[in-house]
Amino acid sequence: MSTMGDGTRAVRAGLPEPQQYEPTLPGPVFAAHFHLSGEPTGPYTYGRDTNPTWTHLERAIGELEAPGESVETTVFASGMAAVSAVLLSQVRTGDAVVLPDDGYQALPLVRAQLEAYGVEVRTAPTGGDAQLALLEGAKLLWIETPSNPGLDVCDVRRLVEAAHAGGTLVAVDNTLATPLGQRPLELGADFSVASDTKGMTGHGDLLLGHVTCRDSELAAGVRRWRKVVGAIPGPMEAWLAHRSLATLELRVERQCANALALAEALAGHPEVSGLRYPGLPTDPSYPNAVRQMRRFGSVVSFVLADRGTAERFLAALRLAEDATSFGGVRSTAERRARWGGDTVPEGFIRFSVGAENARDLVADVERALAEAVTGS
Repeated sequence: MSTMGDGTRAVRAGLPEPQQYEPTLPGPVFAAHFHLSGEPTGPYTYGRDTNPTWTHLERAIGELEAPGESVETTVFASGMAAVSAVLLSQVRTGDAVVLPDDGYQALPLVRAQLEAYGVEVRTAPTGGDAQLALLEGAKLLWIETPSNPGLDVCDVRRLVEAAHAGGTLVAVDNTLATPLGQRPLELGADFSVASDTKGMTGHGDLLLGHVTCRDSELAAGVRRWRKVVGAIPGPMEAWLAHRSLATLELRVERQCANALALAEALAGHPEVSGLRYPGLPTDPSYPNAVRQMRRFGSVVSFVLADRGTAERFLAALRLAEDATSFGGVRSTAERRARWGGDTVPEGFIRFSVGAENARDLVADVERALAEAVTGS
């Protein structure tokens, strides 16, 4: 499948060989245990370890992450379960880890846990490849690009080369891009990690995450961590996720086109400052993004005058829900500072662009901005 287009690959990914009178995608397997006489040498023994529904999904994600290559994917109950699995399976007391200081707002919770275990945590911004300065002696470098919510993009190849030269492992949080926008393993990373709650499944109704590795030893450590902590997805969630992958290219193409249209409409708008979208040629992230990304994601961020203006804007929107998360077919937006975990202005808006008609969405945003400014 390495030469197939993204749409063909997404539709076919992870499907078993056709069998007469059987469904194309087998239904979810609900089982805590399996028939297991004699020595436990088969693929399915106990429901916390393995499940046929996970197997199909893991193969599907692997085919999207690294077409035509041999990789191993492990699915988790959430994106944070996947993030934690990489960090906590690979580092030990006395190790050093390099994290972004502008990444997902739950990363500080992970940092606190790592430090409680005696791990040194160093942080630097994503932009400007600032993490390069902190790599000496580190066990693992964690990259989030594009960063959430600021949408900075670092040069993954450059960071990987420097990290590997010093024996440092590299993990990339690829949630904002999805494998159709960026393939971290092709850029040299050791781990490609994502919250599949977002764009991968795309309907805002599942919690899921995954980790994909080329190195089977690294993958074994991640899989062992899942077994130890039991951070497993339900079979129904895994099946729904696999079903959702079939429309991944359709969704991503539409959402990325819409995001660019919205960014272009907001560029130069008198009430908007700090506009960010990696696919906009005027964006500071564009030079890096265009070298390593094939699509630029569905999230646009910008700043309004203050908290009140931002809240009036969100309340006036008719085609975007005021909700957290991103990557869904229905547009959502939120005033990100309400959570308190991101260093952003009070009027900072993270806008997740959905699959609506671009003309309708842009018109709705422009009308809501006008109402927010006039207070009407």
